[in-house]
Amino acid sequence: MSIIPDITAVGSMALDTVTTHYGTHENCLGGSAVYFSMSASFQAKVGLIGVVGDDFPKEHTELLKEHGIDLEGLEVVKGAKTFRWSGSYLNDVNAADTHCTMLNVFATFEPKIPENYKKAKTLFLANILPSLQMKVIEQMPDSYKVCDTMNFYINSARDELEKVFEKVNVIVMNDGEAKMFTDCPNLIAAGKKIMERFSPEYLLLKKGEHGSLVFGRNGFMKAVPAFPTERVIDPTGAGDSFAGGVLGFIARNGRLNDENVTEAVRYGTAMGSFLVTAFSIDAFRHLTLEKIEERVEALRFLSK
Repeated sequence: MSIIPDITAVGSMALDTVTTHYGTHENCLGGSAVYFSMSASFQAKVGLIGVVGDDFPKEHTELLKEHGIDLEGLEVVKGAKTFRWSGSYLNDVNAADTHCTMLNVFATFEPKIPENYKKAKTLFLANILPSLQMKVIEQMPDSYKVCDTMNFYINSARDELEKVFEKVNVIVMNDGEAKMFTDCPNLIAAGKKIMERFSPEYLLLKKGEHGSLVFGRNGFMKAVPAFPTERVIDPTGAGDSFAGGVLGFIARNGRLNDENVTEAVRYGTAMGSFLVTAFSIDAFRHLTLEKIEERVEALRFLSK
């Protein structure tokens, strides 16, 4: 029997080919569930739900296990190929140019939640189809729910996405997605519009190298700076790593409130700042909680 995780995470697992000004890495470990789970694992026990083909390298699953990530929720489909994505950041380090997407086994993904995973206090819904996010929500009604999304679903599945937003405690988006979703060119106006429409406990808007904006009920708003990172080698997965840091903090300290939401976002910011300094999840391989705490302390100083 699997563990009862602190966090149940549902999302994609992929093999990526990424090109930046620092070179090209082929068949890297990627996917939203992977980045999130690796990031959160420094503070919490994570149960990962995803799907791969039998071409998924064993070394990748072993790495996830080494970081304490439970894989009972991982489905391996025989005779099928893993989701693959290739892209580059040569034009803009903050926005990928997608060259090829092959959904493969991810095209028919139906999350299967182990019974113990349903007992997790916190649920992270990565940027998968909103209809699938809703199916998971229905099976974990008592969890503290955090969701992410992407511009593709804002355009193609808006009605289903709005239903998800009505059911979750925390919404995570980037600045471009928020502006697209609300049709507001101003990020402050976009954030307020989302809060008024869906009334989540918190809305976390990621601005990449410019930090984050936090919106809460009753007019709460806070800006959190980014950590100044000199070399951004590969930003793929930075948003999911941000979410992993935030939810790892929630797992250790309980659900968010106005007093601790800024600290949670600092942890998310720290994890994203480590992630981008290497390709794939390589920056997390030998990272320690002590180093993470040191960076969070530096972010506290920057926030004074």
